[in-house]
Amino acid sequence: MNMRLLSIIRKEFIQIRRDVRTLALIIVMPIMQLFLLGYAATTDVKNISLAVWDQDRSPQSRQLLDAFRAADYFRISYAVGSEDEYRTLIEKGMARAALIIPPDYDRRLSEGKAQVAMILDGSDATVGSTALSAAKLIGQAYATNVLSQRTASAGLRLSPEPPLEVRTQVWYNPDLVSAYFNIPGVIGMILSFITAMLTATAVVRERERGTIEQLIVTPIRSWELILGKILPYVILAFVDVLEVLIIGHFWFKVPIRGDLGLIFVLSGLFVFSGLGIGLFASTIANTQQEAMLAVMMTLLPSVFLSGFFFPIDAMPQFLQWVSYAIPLRYYLVIIRSLLIKGVGAESLQSQIVALSLFAVLIMGAAVARFRKRLD
Repeated sequence: MNMRLLSIIRKEFIQIRRDVRTLALIIVMPIMQLFLLGYAATTDVKNISLAVWDQDRSPQSRQLLDAFRAADYFRISYAVGSEDEYRTLIEKGMARAALIIPPDYDRRLSEGKAQVAMILDGSDATVGSTALSAAKLIGQAYATNVLSQRTASAGLRLSPEPPLEVRTQVWYNPDLVSAYFNIPGVIGMILSFITAMLTATAVVRERERGTIEQLIVTPIRSWELILGKILPYVILAFVDVLEVLIIGHFWFKVPIRGDLGLIFVLSGLFVFSGLGIGLFASTIANTQQEAMLAVMMTLLPSVFLSGFFFPIDAMPQFLQWVSYAIPLRYYLVIIRSLLIKGVGAESLQSQIVALSLFAVLIMGAAVARFRKRLD
């Protein structure tokens, strides 16, 4: 190894040591990836939120619910009293499935002809297929147990006909096509990357070239400069949304059941969060490399903790709490509900409010810091 190469290596180490922010990002980012991949990257679906409409309220129906509680797949979160109640819970994403026990369940179970209904939210194909299989297995195991107890107490031979049948019905995505779940998520990821990363690097590029100082001394006002810098990326973001919608609908057959205008309005609300992140990153970075690393610090948690790849319900409780600070979490619920479920704004009120707060706070902080740095 020659001395020139050693000198270059030494110089790079000195440069890294002087750049404390880049050094911190280099150290922190692998640790963040390690913990995110170690805890959040799981395909084990469990604790599926379940709404129960028990119209029988008998000891036998409670035994059936105990069988669902004993399995790790379901968590009985809501007790409802009508079809409208569990429909609203599923539309809002608060429940992923609903178990309906008929009023004559006790009598029909004794006759060996009992049936219960399981309604599943098929907008998430991974969770839906797991819940479908788990519901059938739990029902079969419980039916076999009931039949065994009955025949043993009566001294009879085991009948080939089980006394209980679980009839399942999948809403929104009957065939459990994974593209219905993934394509809407791609829209959220594109908006995150386009708005945050390009905005951050574009502003820093001006500073690196020295042209930002030339713009400051012109009569252009600060808000005009900010708007002029971010508006092109807003347009690009909406072009990407339209592109993904067209390809997803006509090539992958993803339905667009919601109002198209509402989709673009709420997508614009999410765009402001991404623009704010990019603009804020540009105020703490001196180079484009620093800006990209700073943005990646926010994009990595968004990928793993938003529900884009992995179900949030399967994550540890601490990471579920952290996910509430991820704007992409709320947007994915919005875009998937609008495209697949065809719901209206009234079913997405909590997500819209949360996304509005993020947009105002992030963009407000970014603009304030950016204007201060210009001054």
